[in-house]
Amino acid sequence: MTEIAIPNGQHADVVPTGAQTSALVLWAYEARQAEQIATSLARTSFVPASLRGKPDDLTAAILAGQELGLQPMATLRSIDVIQGTPALRAHAMRGLVQSHGHSVQVVESTPDRCVMRGRRAGEKDWQQVEWTIERAAQLGLTGKDQWKKQPQTMLVARATGEICRLIAADVLYAMPYAAEELDGESPGGGGGPARVTVEEIVTARQGPAEQPTPPAAPEPEQPRMITAAQMKKMAAGMRTAGLTDRDTALAFVNEILQRPADNPVASRNELTLDEASRVIDALEREAAQAEDPVDADVIEDGE
Repeated sequence: MTEIAIPNGQHADVVPTGAQTSALVLWAYEARQAEQIATSLARTSFVPASLRGKPDDLTAAILAGQELGLQPMATLRSIDVIQGTPALRAHAMRGLVQSHGHSVQVVESTPDRCVMRGRRAGEKDWQQVEWTIERAAQLGLTGKDQWKKQPQTMLVARATGEICRLIAADVLYAMPYAAEELDGESPGGGGGPARVTVEEIVTARQGPAEQPTPPAAPEPEQPRMITAAQMKKMAAGMRTAGLTDRDTALAFVNEILQRPADNPVASRNELTLDEASRVIDALEREAAQAEDPVDADVIEDGE
């Protein structure tokens, strides 16, 4: 048997003599390194609001970015987590596809219509996609806040995601959706399996452990409710977003949380700590997009 040397005194992997190190073993080691990086960065201002304070999600984002060929800090500037689904920002998706030698161009861009075309490296024929405000309305998108504020930018983002997948799906296997496409919903309507944590990835490779006697079912834990600090931060975010009317503010909260029509949020006091965090994250994204409109470079530097 042979040990694979792992620095920093971590557990070594044991493989049969003469066998080559498998890609899975190396990936598991890289996952541990990514976890250390994520733990160090999780609470810094370099991390986007959707990942801040969430080292497990941040680890997964770094690993996904690595599969796309992005360095960790570039990943933090390029990936958002929208309602639990990681996605590339549209301008990052376009840049990634172009970095592989493929071409993406804006043919026409107005508040009502966006036409983009693209072709793979080495090919002569262009493929073209079109997004119109009518198409967005049919999908129920135009009622959303960002579509009201900057329809031209959102049309470009939608067209970017579609043309990039059409000509370079192989580049985007690890992250096929643009953040602007998700609009607060996971593809396929959500309800997918629970996410696997890094701890589960690392411990699974060490073999099954003895199964302990199942403990007695604990009493249901009461959810932690919104804190005073969150109330203050949410109020400031609402003012910045121009949501000063109570009914409008509550409508925004219900849209973010996707509460059923028969059980809407009637007051911010009834929000849980997690729900308040989701609303604050959405307000911070809106503020950031207002200061630096998404995908502006796509419109300005069309080839």
